[in-house]
Amino acid sequence: MQGEGRAGSLTRRRFVAAGAAGSVAAAMGCAAVMRRGGWEFFSDAQAAALGALCDQIVPADDYPSATQAGVLVYIDRQLVRHFRRYRNAYAQGLAQAEDLCRKRFGRGLAEAAPKEQMQVANALEQQAPEFFELVRNHTLQGYYGAPRHGGNRDAVSWRMLGLDVPPLRGSAQYDLRKGPRA
Repeated sequence: MQGEGRAGSLTRRRFVAAGAAGSVAAAMGCAAVMRRGGWEFFSDAQAAALGALCDQIVPADDYPSATQAGVLVYIDRQLVRHFRRYRNAYAQGLAQAEDLCRKRFGRGLAEAAPKEQMQVANALEQQAPEFFELVRNHTLQGYYGAPRHGGNRDAVSWRMLGLDVPPLRGSAQYDLRKGPRA
């Protein structure tokens, strides 16, 4: 009678079976992430093409470019969360950008020279203004937004603007040495 239990109760055998099933599910989930190169939504090729576009919007100078600041991570994360409705727009827009670049320059957007990438970005702005505006908005949100969302790595844009990096959320109202702020 050991190992058996009341119907619906958790026996050792059921516990082990549930653990094994959970391990298989976790492994399958990890395999899906590994197939995508670590991206939650994008393929590696899509991420590279989007990175080329984002870096034309916020190029590197004395401060990091969009991709160096984590904008791709921000957009990728949001496309599996709050920006789900834009998945098709990204898939179609990036395919259009790749096609445009291949027709003009014989190579993909990520492999194109920066001047060629700028020409493709300008063409997209004319031919697919909704998509280009979407990418521009999301790039700027990722670059200037809160680092906890995946972009603005190390608060680079805030430092660039001379802003203090805010403390952890919830602790901003108090300087424990002086009491509550007004």
